[in-house]
Amino acid sequence: MLAEIKEFWIQVGALLWKDIRCELRSTQTWLSMGLFALLVLVIFNFAFDLRVDNKAAVAPGALWVSFIFASMLGLERTLGSEREHGSLDRLLLCPVNRRAIYLAKLLGNLLFIGVVELVALPIYIVLFNVHLLGGEWALFQLLWIVFLGTVGIASVGTLFAAIASATRARAVLLPILVFPLIVPVVIGAIRLTENLIALQTHEPPWLGLIIVFDVIFLGVSMLTFQFVVEE
Repeated sequence: MLAEIKEFWIQVGALLWKDIRCELRSTQTWLSMGLFALLVLVIFNFAFDLRVDNKAAVAPGALWVSFIFASMLGLERTLGSEREHGSLDRLLLCPVNRRAIYLAKLLGNLLFIGVVELVALPIYIVLFNVHLLGGEWALFQLLWIVFLGTVGIASVGTLFAAIASATRARAVLLPILVFPLIVPVVIGAIRLTENLIALQTHEPPWLGLIIVFDVIFLGVSMLTFQFVVEE
């Protein structure tokens, strides 16, 4: 049992390192995701300057909209490029646990999206004049909210990226498949971010909703990925 677990994580690490090396060589995904997220924040900032008196009330929505659309750019390349070059077929011929493939892709997406989010967050705070009055603890809470929300988006997106990668219109199909499913986690993340900025003391059930969402879809995705990727 321990040998199987060790072999599983060795496979995950090897696949993850392969994806990281490929992205570091091209940097295409990193740059496109980062520029897109920053562009969305800048556009929302100018739009709110013209029409909204209290930008802090609508700023959390702008933050998560930028994260979601930037994430779609990265998720679309999760398996798309490997299918185009035939490397996915060769990978499936190897004696590799299909769950290890999914987990490696998920961790890679979390890493790529997380880097973009860490770059976008300080710019977001400056552009929208967000004051985290709780200091370091408030910053930690914000990062925790971003992490949990990103896990939910990436867990669903990685699974459906495997489905969309088999089609020619994957860039269009992926958002159509993912957006309806991630509505609960996005709403919860926005509400938690609003409460953090407003320093509300009461805790609505949004945090529990996001955690339950992450656990359910992570488990379902790992169980169904092997059937999806082999179709």
